[in-house]
Amino acid sequence: MLDTSDPLVLDLVEWIAREPRLYADVIESWRTSCPRLTIWEDAVDRGYVVRQPVAGTGVRVVITEAGETFLRAHGRVS
Repeated sequence: MLDTSDPLVLDLVEWIAREPRLYADVIESWRTSCPRLTIWEDAVDRGYVVRQPVAGTGVRVVITEAGETFLRAHGRVS
């Protein structure tokens, strides 16, 4: 059964797959005050994206192998 947030999680993972994003940019772009829309948290909890510290830059967000598999399974090749 599909979770109602799956299309938005898919959009987030695809957006990050295009290029690694700074954590601050991800949170700014995908922030929501709705407790039912936990897109960022869902993507992290499912292991689709991770945070990586980068010296001199801060923290960036990249997709994982599971994130790439998720994109391929939905016809959105990274």
